[in-house]
Amino acid sequence: MAVAFLLTVLASPVFIPFLRRLKFGQSIREEGPQSHQVKSGTPTMGGLMIIFATALTTIAMTWFDATALVTPEMTIVLFVLLGYGLIGFLDDFIIIKKQRNLGLTSKQKMFGQIVIAVVVYVILHNSGFSTAVAIPGTELSLDFGWFYSVLILLMLVGTSNAVNLTDGLDGLVAGTASIAFAAFGIIGWAYDLPGEIIIFIFAMVGALLGFLVFNSHPAKVFMGDTGSLAVGASLAIVAILLKLELLLILIGGVFVVETLSVMIQVVVYKMTGKRVFKMSPLHHHYELVGWSEWRVVATFWSVGFICAAFGVYIEVFMT
Repeated sequence: MAVAFLLTVLASPVFIPFLRRLKFGQSIREEGPQSHQVKSGTPTMGGLMIIFATALTTIAMTWFDATALVTPEMTIVLFVLLGYGLIGFLDDFIIIKKQRNLGLTSKQKMFGQIVIAVVVYVILHNSGFSTAVAIPGTELSLDFGWFYSVLILLMLVGTSNAVNLTDGLDGLVAGTASIAFAAFGIIGWAYDLPGEIIIFIFAMVGALLGFLVFNSHPAKVFMGDTGSLAVGASLAIVAILLKLELLLILIGGVFVVETLSVMIQVVVYKMTGKRVFKMSPLHHHYELVGWSEWRVVATFWSVGFICAAFGVYIEVFMT
């Protein structure tokens, strides 16, 4: 965690001006809160720093850790991190080149996300990975059989997009995601689960905290889809490999609520023509009712911490 943190903190003062020289500035959507227009032009694609620090630290520390090995699981987590990061990179790059807030189409992004999820399932299936899903807080489990492939698809695509939706305020995703990863890391550490996965988890925590130094309000850099898609998919694959699939719903509670707010807003508006929230995702609603950006972010961090702590308690002390 310390290594990834230092890599990110030391690289950022060099990388951020580099992004600025390339004119890789964020385009703010016109339909968003007007207070966000001042952020237009802030360097984006900072997620590259998170990906670089996490991948490099995971590979380096695995070599030094005698309990960690280069396994199919390690290959998968890095494949997911880089694969979803590439999709986000292409989306960000197109947005920057076109100078408007529209990159890859939703179908193009979905296709890429599904392809990676299918590859992940094939690798896991061929390695004899268990299709049983544990019920949190109990010693019971359910064997999903062939439906486990659908679960992997839903988790990878759903979580990556949920984190992407949440990435709308300075430091919001970096803070909530680092808390969620730390919760999985603590559980994995408590159960002495595979060392390479624990290394990856804490490398991600360190990279996110290092990024947060420059992404907290007022942000000097945004992670962009490059970071949010990679971070979200990585969170999902960690839950899958640790066999804590259902616990992701609780530990990632902030991302679940943010996604539900968008779904509720769309469905109700199409059915009644009325809006439940002033704006979705939910963090924008609180901005428009008068909360400061920092108050919204701090509140969501707190909720994320409560969800994570509850998840750790259920898994470590109740199972």
